[in-house]
Amino acid sequence: MAVKHTVVLAEDHQLVRQGLKALLQAEPDLEVVGEAADGVEAMELTRRLQPDVLVLDLMIPRLFGVDVIRQVRQSARKTKIVVLSMHADESFVRESLRAGAHGYVLKESSAEELTRAVRAALAGRRHLSPPLADRAIELFAFPEGGAEDPLASLTVRERLVLQLAAEGMTNKEIAEKLHISPRTAETHRTHLMQKLQLRTQTDLVRFAIRKGLMTP
Repeated sequence: MAVKHTVVLAEDHQLVRQGLKALLQAEPDLEVVGEAADGVEAMELTRRLQPDVLVLDLMIPRLFGVDVIRQVRQSARKTKIVVLSMHADESFVRESLRAGAHGYVLKESSAEELTRAVRAALAGRRHLSPPLADRAIELFAFPEGGAEDPLASLTVRERLVLQLAAEGMTNKEIAEKLHISPRTAETHRTHLMQKLQLRTQTDLVRFAIRKGLMTP
């Protein structure tokens, strides 16, 4: 009889969570022992159950995914973390891995890709979805010369605030979208403007268009 590795799922959309659970439960060596619909619940459930793997939606409500990773690395040290995300941006991947994630799987990936990532994490290996892995290899083999892209100086949250602010959202609307306080949203906005040397909303929109974060 195969040894069962325990998994906690953290995903706020119930239908998606049910699909992920069915996928993982179909594997003879994996067992889903807990489900969470927000970041705080994911952190507390993982601390209590100490699963082998936490499969975590990066944009989960109440507590940002990267913060969940940091907390879990402190409270459930043996738990490996595989991130699920719709974002292929390097800064999202970088911050997740630096926080302690073992895998980063794009939501557009196949079901087999997720199970490969979970098994790689269980074996103590890193796993990136193929587009991300290809990009990492490209950067390693052919490092880009010249000045660093100013976007690289932004944190994941600042990148999110940048995109939402460029779309015209107010600090209050950004706060509601990211489940943070308006003051925190304002602080992120101020920091990113300073880092990018932008002064006005028009500057911010022009920068976002130039970097391909939005269309005119």
